Amino acid sequence: MAEQFYETAKVISKEIIAKDIYKLVLKADKIANSAKAGQFVLVYPHLSDKKLGRPISICDWDKDNGTITLCYRVTGENTGTREFSSYCENDEVRILGPLGNGFPMADGNILIIGGGLGIFPLLGLSKTLTGKKTIALGFREEIFLMRDFNEYGDLIVATETGITDSFKGNIVQALREEGNRYEVIYACGPTPMLKAVKEFAAEQSAICYLSLEERMACGIGACLACVCKSKEIDGHTNVKNKRVCKEGPVFEAHEIEF
Repeated sequence: MAEQFYETAKVISKEIIAKDIYKLVLKADKIANSAKAGQFVLVYPHLSDKKLGRPISICDWDKDNGTITLCYRVTGENTGTREFSSYCENDEVRILGPLGNGFPMADGNILIIGGGLGIFPLLGLSKTLTGKKTIALGFREEIFLMRDFNEYGDLIVATETGITDSFKGNIVQALREEGNRYEVIYACGPTPMLKAVKEFAAEQSAICYLSLEERMACGIGACLACVCKSKEIDGHTNVKNKRVCKEGPVFEAHEIEF
């Protein structure tokens, strides 16, 4: 795991990319220099009653310019994410990262699958991986970040309503209809989607890496609030659990039980 840094990051830019979804670019040289695809940071609100950092996936990073890009959805009124959405250029915010274990790099015929907010950590992955890549993204209604992903692979898009010529249904259904085979599969999204991806990967005899979305409290492995069920007994808890923030958020599919 990469070294972790506390940084006082400066806001470079902020934009709304969909309803209640924001893209925030921060100047954070040390974290940008160490970040890997699939890792996250803790962003600490200024609000006096909000002591814990909010875990947000690193969507992208630029070592040359020392910046990281975070995308997140605003939930609630008196919340950390609501505060983050009010930031302006040159505002400062305290962050810790990069945290967690990211995606291993692999070669071959690669499939990258994202669902909803789970697409965010996959942008940096798509940019980093070399070779032939198919990028399959599933949304409910509103589509975002398509221009960014389009640079890095062949896109397949699914939505619940079938808008803008997308496949109508979920993304795994779209992939089954497409009928192609893959050697390595990466995925991030809600648990039902990841369960379906795990089954799809097994059918294809593909290596599969899953990034889990779990609620986190401390973000550093101390509180055990974000454990998931694992196949093997974990050396830290001595039960069949793994900490998503510490051992994850990325796991090989065979490690995890749904």
